[in-house]
Amino acid sequence: MLKKIFNKFSHDIGIDLGTANCLVYIKGRGIAMSEPSVVAVNSKTGQILAIGEEARKMVGKTPGHIVATRPLVSGVVSDFDATEQMLRYFIEKAHEDSFFLHGRPRVVVGIPCGVTEVERRAVQDAGKNAGAGKVHLIEEPMAAAIGVRLPIQDPGGNFIVDIGGGTTEVAVISLGGIVISKSLRVAGDKLNNDIISFAEKEYKLLIGERTAEDVKIKIGSACPLEERMESTIKGRNLVTGLPEEIVVTDEDIRRAMAKSIREIIKTIKDTVEETPPELLADIMLRGIYLLGGGGLLRGLDKLIEEETKIKTQTGDDPLTAVVRGAGYAVENMDIHKEVFLETKELDAPR
Repeated sequence: MLKKIFNKFSHDIGIDLGTANCLVYIKGRGIAMSEPSVVAVNSKTGQILAIGEEARKMVGKTPGHIVATRPLVSGVVSDFDATEQMLRYFIEKAHEDSFFLHGRPRVVVGIPCGVTEVERRAVQDAGKNAGAGKVHLIEEPMAAAIGVRLPIQDPGGNFIVDIGGGTTEVAVISLGGIVISKSLRVAGDKLNNDIISFAEKEYKLLIGERTAEDVKIKIGSACPLEERMESTIKGRNLVTGLPEEIVVTDEDIRRAMAKSIREIIKTIKDTVEETPPELLADIMLRGIYLLGGGGLLRGLDKLIEEETKIKTQTGDDPLTAVVRGAGYAVENMDIHKEVFLETKELDAPR
């Protein structure tokens, strides 16, 4: 009885625990938070100084003893303590307007396909130590499919391509389960690094991650555009050591990212080749759904369609598909309980 009473005062939440950004869905309220997956730590004392947007503003601008870092690499926990603090921050923020804080929320967390049992446990343990009562895990393509309201329970093929910051997840879903999945550690962050390497090699210019991401969003594309686009980027000349500003075009940025984009296309084509014929027939009718922040890259849907001969569409609000799916799963636990990953865990007291 006490357990049920406490639960009424606890906001169950869904979390897209991304390499680049964390999004939080609060039961009954929708998407409430979207912040960078960055934590600023004082290396002398171990104290957490900032989390999320405030920490992101410190990247590349901190003194030696303050480190602004991402606690997740390719969607997997690389810094357990920082991940725990980040989850605690989100859970406590979700309860800011609650006058009664004894309830321990149920939390659904989206994670990449193919993570190991140890990596799953790391996410669950971090969540429980951060104050969650029960942590359910759901694979990101499954969450994304739920988020865009695909008929995942039907006996028909649904093809999902979810391009995040650290990983590209490709999956075929039918009858509430993943039939085929591939996880490629080439995604938004790799494209940013490609642009950094290109600027260094072609122009002897050193630029930061934020600059690379900004130019990717501004003029980046996967295939030639109808109109030429250009942008200025600022950095440090590696020869003179002095500040320099150069102009780059959409063709430059496309050339920089070409190899990584080819890897993503190859993974998609490999998945198509491995898909059972009956499911492939369904996919030919329903098409490929392109989701995640990387899905917003200009012309990527067109390129995938040209390479696979399958209609490709960007889902509604692709950036939030995974967290919406996690949130819908939180709000409909009985309907979606079969999509949660089974892990060996001990439930925390509630």
